[in-house]
Amino acid sequence: MPNVLAGDLDAVISATESLWNEVRGARIFVTGGTGWFGCWFLESFAWANRHLALKAEMTVLTRDPSALQEKAPHLASDSAIRFHVGDVRSFQFPSGGFSHVIHAATAADTRLNDERPELMLETIVTGTARAIQFAKQAGARKFLLTSSGAVYGKQPADMTHIPETYSGAPDPLDPKSAYATGKRNSELQCVIAARYGSIEAKIARCFAFVGPYMRFDAHFAIGNFIGDQLRGRPIVIKGDGSTIRSYLYMSDLMIWLWTILFRGENCKAYNVGSEEAYTTKNLAQAVAGSLEPHVAVRIEGKPSGAPVDRYVPSTARARAELGLKQAVSLEDAIRKTATWGSRNRSSALA
Repeated sequence: MPNVLAGDLDAVISATESLWNEVRGARIFVTGGTGWFGCWFLESFAWANRHLALKAEMTVLTRDPSALQEKAPHLASDSAIRFHVGDVRSFQFPSGGFSHVIHAATAADTRLNDERPELMLETIVTGTARAIQFAKQAGARKFLLTSSGAVYGKQPADMTHIPETYSGAPDPLDPKSAYATGKRNSELQCVIAARYGSIEAKIARCFAFVGPYMRFDAHFAIGNFIGDQLRGRPIVIKGDGSTIRSYLYMSDLMIWLWTILFRGENCKAYNVGSEEAYTTKNLAQAVAGSLEPHVAVRIEGKPSGAPVDRYVPSTARARAELGLKQAVSLEDAIRKTATWGSRNRSSALA
């Protein structure tokens, strides 16, 4: 796996090299370190630590350290990465100081959100409060929250790209808003902690992504499509194919998140994602056309006449203030992800 990701990790370090001196000799704490985002945080940190001789340490909060051993043994054995076992809602604080805290623990699970919304909400809200409490005790100067574009609620059908200034919100009377409402609460907690304390709160509103370490059997349409192709079966769209999404590749995501942590403005939110919008139908066709052997695309649903479900960010703020941009095209992202999946079938196609 390190060889598969080497080019991506080189790209991350090349784009952020001047920023890493801030953590030279430092200790970084990460929640959700064995999840999808977490694995990329660990990969990019380990790569930077080694290639830039940072002599830094990363402590990873996890309920199951063996999960990383199975997914990425090279990370589990890295001497600069340490594990701290606990639940994000109640973990015992590790000793010593930490300069940066990255709060990336989120159960972004549609089934949990639908079947146990009270648990989804409680995990997000309580987990954020606990992470902030720890950051204060550890003397952390910067705190990064991986929030979500879900905080805007339903994107208006006539709004092509949703900006940070949009004042929409999820429906508070819909239990399925638990995830989005929890993320809104988390952002508020971070801003309160920053305004009335010494922590700088950096907020990244993350949209949709694609890349290694993603599951090909979860609720991510693009992951399911790639998984179908790797299994050699047709790509089946249950709906009418009109839903609109955009996807940013994971190496770009890491460039954006590390930059926001190091250079983002205190108490300001930044949209993180791609502005290149695709319907589900066009996305499926892009997957089928980017990989060999080609597979068929089948659409089972019929047009409903309802407004199109759209979820695409405006990234003008990140581009203007932080110089961030999308570097990897969707076609290249699909190919890179499929290459990883074909070499890690047990992890991706479980």
